[in-house]
Amino acid sequence: MSKRDYYEVLSVGRDASEREIKKAYKRLAMKYHPDRNPGDKEAEKNFKECKEAYEILTDSSKKAAYDQFGHAGVDPNQGAGGFGGGGNADFGDIFGDVFGDIFGGRRGGGGQRQAARGSDLRYNLELSLEEAVKGLTKEIRVPTLVGCDTCDGSGAKKGTSASTCGTCNGAGQVQMRQGFFAVQQPCPTCHGRGKVVKDPCNKCHGEGRIEKTKTLSVKIPAGVDTGDRIRLSGEGEAGEFGAPPGDLYVQVSVREHGIFVRDGNNLYCEVPISFSKAALGGEIEVPTLDGKVNLKIPSETQTGRMFRLRGKGVKSVRSHAIGDLLCKVVMETPVNLSERQKELLREFEETLGGDSKTMKKHSPKAEGFFDGVKKFFQDLNS
Repeated sequence: MSKRDYYEVLSVGRDASEREIKKAYKRLAMKYHPDRNPGDKEAEKNFKECKEAYEILTDSSKKAAYDQFGHAGVDPNQGAGGFGGGGNADFGDIFGDVFGDIFGGRRGGGGQRQAARGSDLRYNLELSLEEAVKGLTKEIRVPTLVGCDTCDGSGAKKGTSASTCGTCNGAGQVQMRQGFFAVQQPCPTCHGRGKVVKDPCNKCHGEGRIEKTKTLSVKIPAGVDTGDRIRLSGEGEAGEFGAPPGDLYVQVSVREHGIFVRDGNNLYCEVPISFSKAALGGEIEVPTLDGKVNLKIPSETQTGRMFRLRGKGVKSVRSHAIGDLLCKVVMETPVNLSERQKELLREFEETLGGDSKTMKKHSPKAEGFFDGVKKFFQDLNS
């Protein structure tokens, strides 16, 4: 009797992915499962047929042979020396592969769980702008788990050692069978390690690790900024039972500054100037992170004008490039004027005149603004 096409058996197309094949097999295997159909020879036959199709189509080499030569490519009885028809295979084995992710089943490589590497840690470090720009060495205190120095991380009392687990015989896993299912799980006694500590260390109580606050020196490179991370290899939590430790990541955060705002490698600041200084020009003192410098203000400077001081910014942490300091001058309106000062300002205002020609000469921006307002209303009414 000729066999049915494997793709037809699983009701999938010839271009079906492995995931689609596995999904189809799960559905049919549960439908024809012998425990669900006791004494039903037809269901048992269908189950074996589905299982055979699944095993062929999820094996890349066998699938390639089947796609090229059909059943002759995988059936030794037809001369291809490939895969045997498979009615005698253990149902539990195939279901362990298919449903392992559901039942927490088998693991590759013999099953015994390796001791886990220590966890990575994060430490939030807040710096002033000056510290971030210039760099420094900072001491930090980090609470963590370190290897027990009494038992050298083994968890066993000094002079003793861990012994083979009697529940799983060192395999790290136990197998549970229920009818047709065979499910492997981590051993409940040794938790997958394959060994148990019968005489635990008095200091770490068999854990191999103890809590401790470490003091570390962290070198902060010049130019770091908020969001930068510094990795200290091996300074995280100690691993289980002598496994390698994790890493410590120092997360940098820079506090807001009272004068400067940082944008990448550039610094910005606002510098107040008087009305007379803006009109007549002169020199003003400007703060930088290295001290004060003199900035020349040309006459007739308008408020909001930006001046660039090259090389007075921040040195990049990733290159030798240095940013600039950009100073925005803001003209201050004088306050708390005396009567004499007010009188002088009125006299000055009168000297400017009020006609359009004078306005254009002394206040070009004002003239442009009012011309724009006039045109706006003309367009609105037209």
